[in-house]
Amino acid sequence: MANTVLLNNIDHKDLRVDTGRGAALGDDVMCVLTFPAEFRNVQAHYPIVFRKAADGAFQPFALFGFKEGQNLFLEDGRWDATYLPLAIERQPFLIGTAGDELVIHVDLDSPRIGMGNGAGETVFLKHGGTTEFLDRMNSVLLTLHQGLQSTPAFMGALLQHELLESFVLDVQLDDGSQHRLTGFYTINEDRLNRLDGSALERLSRAGHLEPVYMAIASLSNLRVLIERMNRIHAADL
Repeated sequence: MANTVLLNNIDHKDLRVDTGRGAALGDDVMCVLTFPAEFRNVQAHYPIVFRKAADGAFQPFALFGFKEGQNLFLEDGRWDATYLPLAIERQPFLIGTAGDELVIHVDLDSPRIGMGNGAGETVFLKHGGTTEFLDRMNSVLLTLHQGLQSTPAFMGALLQHELLESFVLDVQLDDGSQHRLTGFYTINEDRLNRLDGSALERLSRAGHLEPVYMAIASLSNLRVLIERMNRIHAADL
């Protein structure tokens, strides 16, 4: 259970954040939220898929593995990709509101949190100012907040043109083991290709067409996930 509080330079003057990568630090996740403006960076390494939330709304995710708790990009205490999705990088911070103002919250129960003179990035300077690390986190949170606000319009456009389809991926590894990925959606390329010029122009003018193609291109990274899982299984033999 998260213990989320408003960050301040009095109560948290000695706060330190472990920026390492690993399962013990909460990075053992199958996927993480992303947003259309991040697709260009995400698609270089991760498949972009879509999932329906409990309220029926669709959201895009960067996929790291084939089952809950599996992150195939964690290797020897590091994240084995040159781009780290912002929803991962921002931890243990969250953005909140105080009236009309955006503020930073921190999860004090996060395994990344430390106090005193231990290891990790400091958050506040000795006399109360913010460190470069916290300035970076503030920028990450703002970009993430703005990006997630743009997601409903993007998803609405996909649904309007019936561009989402569910898919099932069955994987047989080199050792013969079987794995199945279900519960996600992707872009229906046939339906996209049948859209007329006016529909494509509307998508383009709204800024939706580029992320659509980025999501399609990202699916080539499913092969990368399979290769990573093959390496892990081979190492365990």
